[in-house]
Amino acid sequence: MTDPSLKAVTLTHVRYPRGDQLGHFLAWISLVPVFISLGGFASHFFFRREIQGMCFAIGLLISQFISETIKSCVQQSRPETCALLEVCESHGWPSSHSQYMFFFATYFTLLSYRKVGFFGGNETTWIVELIAWFMAVLTMFSRVYLGYHTVAQVCAGAIFGTVLAAAWYWVVNNVFVEYFPLIEESYIGRKFYIKDTSHICNVLKFEYDNARAARKNVANKDN
Repeated sequence: MTDPSLKAVTLTHVRYPRGDQLGHFLAWISLVPVFISLGGFASHFFFRREIQGMCFAIGLLISQFISETIKSCVQQSRPETCALLEVCESHGWPSSHSQYMFFFATYFTLLSYRKVGFFGGNETTWIVELIAWFMAVLTMFSRVYLGYHTVAQVCAGAIFGTVLAAAWYWVVNNVFVEYFPLIEESYIGRKFYIKDTSHICNVLKFEYDNARAARKNVANKDN
């Protein structure tokens, strides 16, 4: 009786040449989308529960769905190195990693530029924006260096991610934003403390000032 063929889960299945320190570093860079999804947005929802953040995450999910749909339709093969990486069964155009990171960098920059809620109003936000774009370019480079994609495939992902992020940002902040107050006042919104702070320029300062004022009120009552 022959053993059935096995297939690895590709979420964190990133390979690099043994002994290649740069490849090792870039393999971790390839996992940045996973860290953003599981660490960034999961913790953001748990601690912040911002409607803008939820829309951001939904946009990324839509972008990934579109990427996988396009891959299934185009069915462009990955580079010849796919045999060593055990990813020849999946398609390469466009690069999902590049699309994800460029969507993230574009949407985040637009939110920061408009000084929207928790994402804007800080004088040092440009530093975070620069890091987001640097990580996007580095992720794109890592996918080519490690042999998972061609240059054309990562460039296609970058273009799709940028365009989709701009389009989704427009939809959220010109159409969906009108319904944010309804979401806040809904049963689910009040039950889970879902809120919208996009009308507040600097949320960190706003919360800091209110926290100090609340502490002073408690101290005054105790006296």
